[in-house]
Amino acid sequence: MTINLKAPQCKPVSESKGAQMHDLVQELYPICRSITGDGVRQTLRILQQHIPLEIKEVPTGTPAFDWVVPKEWNIRDAYIKNERGEKVVDFAEHNLHVVNYSTPVETYLPLAELKKHLHTLPDQPGLIPYKTSYYKPDWGFCLTHEQYLALEDGMYEVCIDASLEDGSLTYGEYVIPGESTDEVLLSCHVCHPSLCNDNLSGIVVATYLAKALQQQHNKFTYRFLFVPGTIGSITWLSQNEEKIPAIKHGLVLTLLGDEAGFTYKRSREGNYKIDTVVEHLLAESGKKYQVIDFFPYGYDERQYCSPAFNMPVGCLMRSQHGQFPEYHTSADDLAFVKPAQLEESLIFLEEVLDVLENDATYLNTNPKCEPQLGRRGLYDSLVGKSDKKSREMAMFWILNLSDGRYSLLAIAKRSGIPFKIIKVVAGVLISHGLLIPAVYNAAE
Repeated sequence: MTINLKAPQCKPVSESKGAQMHDLVQELYPICRSITGDGVRQTLRILQQHIPLEIKEVPTGTPAFDWVVPKEWNIRDAYIKNERGEKVVDFAEHNLHVVNYSTPVETYLPLAELKKHLHTLPDQPGLIPYKTSYYKPDWGFCLTHEQYLALEDGMYEVCIDASLEDGSLTYGEYVIPGESTDEVLLSCHVCHPSLCNDNLSGIVVATYLAKALQQQHNKFTYRFLFVPGTIGSITWLSQNEEKIPAIKHGLVLTLLGDEAGFTYKRSREGNYKIDTVVEHLLAESGKKYQVIDFFPYGYDERQYCSPAFNMPVGCLMRSQHGQFPEYHTSADDLAFVKPAQLEESLIFLEEVLDVLENDATYLNTNPKCEPQLGRRGLYDSLVGKSDKKSREMAMFWILNLSDGRYSLLAIAKRSGIPFKIIKVVAGVLISHGLLIPAVYNAAE
């Protein structure tokens, strides 16, 4: 079975954001990324065409807590040829064919010896697995089990034209200043080669979220990190400890393009504001979802939530890592991620940030019984509104609970009225002098 990984033809700008994001996935798909190397740089340079991303380099050998920035890996070509000179495995056809971070090799081996370096999925015989050897020098090839079974006895020429030498770890960072220096962290990993859901979906959704935020006035400062998994977040944390106290909310973004419902993995504490907001909006959506508790495995949330930092960072995904058959295989391709799901993920994240931006606690300036709303024209302002009844009830709930103890989100949860309605009605009440801000607390 041959799986072709050639770059797609350029397409005109698509109308929907989902289609635009899928176009960006297509552009990034052929690039062979790893935890270091030119694949990451190329990916980040493409993202710079969309957002003013700052690309940073951390030299090999730089300490990062208990870790050290590894050597830089770059690959030019790799193949296995049979005795007839035919390429039976070819990196040019799919970059999953090579174990990521393989040491250079150029040799001839009998099939019995070669098989010690081959990886397949017998239960999924038509798929190529994704394997790495980041921290234990080794080399190998990944192929479909069908290809493996077709190998004939004999000698094979093996070539991995790669380099593993001193260089640097590369990551991208984009900070959008807000009214406050309190920050929201959005992080995604950029180290997987040609895996669309487990890599590219998080990258493109984060990019388009940043594009949206840079066009509006924000209360919070937003920090976007595009880092190699594990070692990238560890390196960033080790060099930016002074920035961590400012981060009041955060999300790791991954696996956001498949057709499953959302999965939210709570922060380590499980009761931070970000946990409350995401869980409330998922429940309010009326769509299938699941919420899981934190556990110390998965993506970079386990670094942000390590004991010394214990940051308010959860993880938003659709299918959970390792829980779908396409995970870490060549089936995680362009057909597996859908424009509609990418767009839905973006919209949901915009809703999460809208709650963070607009949630606040107010005081009713007329707390002795209900104010006379009709005299102020507030009932008249609802005429013609399709959600007139919800807005009317929202006024009563907001005025009753605005005693300095209930935020707008808390009122939405208790009343069962969507936050977006509570937010709009609160604005109307503020404009009529019936609400004034209580003490602001970004981390509440």
